[in-house]
Amino acid sequence: MPFDRYNRDISYLRISLTDACNLRCVYCMPEKMTFLPREDLLSDAELHRLIGLFAAVGFRKIRFTGGEPTLRPALVDLVARAARTPGIETIGLTTNGVLLAELAAPLRAAGLRSVNISLDTLDPEKFKKITRWGQLDKVLAGLDAAAQSGLRVKLNAVVSRGTNDHEDVVALARYTVTQPWQVRFIEQMPFGNNATFQNQSIVTEDELRAVLAEAYGPLELVNQGRLDGEARLYRIAGAPGCIGFISPVSKPFCADCTRLRLTAEGVLRLCLLRDNEMDLRPLLRGGADDAMLTERIRAAVLDKPWGHGLEQHVIPTRGMSTIGG
Repeated sequence: MPFDRYNRDISYLRISLTDACNLRCVYCMPEKMTFLPREDLLSDAELHRLIGLFAAVGFRKIRFTGGEPTLRPALVDLVARAARTPGIETIGLTTNGVLLAELAAPLRAAGLRSVNISLDTLDPEKFKKITRWGQLDKVLAGLDAAAQSGLRVKLNAVVSRGTNDHEDVVALARYTVTQPWQVRFIEQMPFGNNATFQNQSIVTEDELRAVLAEAYGPLELVNQGRLDGEARLYRIAGAPGCIGFISPVSKPFCADCTRLRLTAEGVLRLCLLRDNEMDLRPLLRGGADDAMLTERIRAAVLDKPWGHGLEQHVIPTRGMSTIGG
């Protein structure tokens, strides 16, 4: 098992398949965005090779992210190959859901087991304002297709002060009353040149819990507060689903972090909110053998920092879309 120097089991790899996206969410990127040229992205063959090496080291869970991963032409094949890789036990996908109506069933057949769908509001006009280009009905069609195909569904809502921090939160949480889904509310995190907007827009977990308690009554703590991934879970009384709070700013969960991130161009990101990185692409394209790549992966695990530096005003220079969700 790949343990870091703090004895955390680092066994979860998030792989960004592209930095490109078919939406332009205001908290994520500017409307006029320049993306990497295709040749700068890791090829399918390079990704297959790395997935095998990470699995051999002891990584057991993979999540494909972006940008928007459904824009990757070979997504279904990448999922299928990862599912056949010895040692890989779980494969997930994080998506904005725009293209999911057509892809949910093929992805499930290929071996995908869970999908996290970004959905910040159920108001069509507000959805268009937040995403700039988005059409809510396409995302809802993707959500329905995911559920019908048998994928485990989680909804991710990034909450922004003054935009979707009250009635939208209440409406999204209502899904958990009728569905066995997890609806997760994510605090804004400061990244790159969008950090000022993000800092000003943060709505804390305590504020959101108060909003939901007013609407649904006291929330019941699930699993005695143990995290499910990054989320601390609560339940509306009698509901089959759960409400999750991902609160890296107000309630950091660094002690329980098990993740590394691989960017679309092959940079291994050791902490989402720190600029500690290890570039694997020059090794991949420079003739490095599997032993050398494996040594670098193990070194990266050991070099993973304890936690972010937001309290010390350390802000990552990359934007979120260039890191991967």
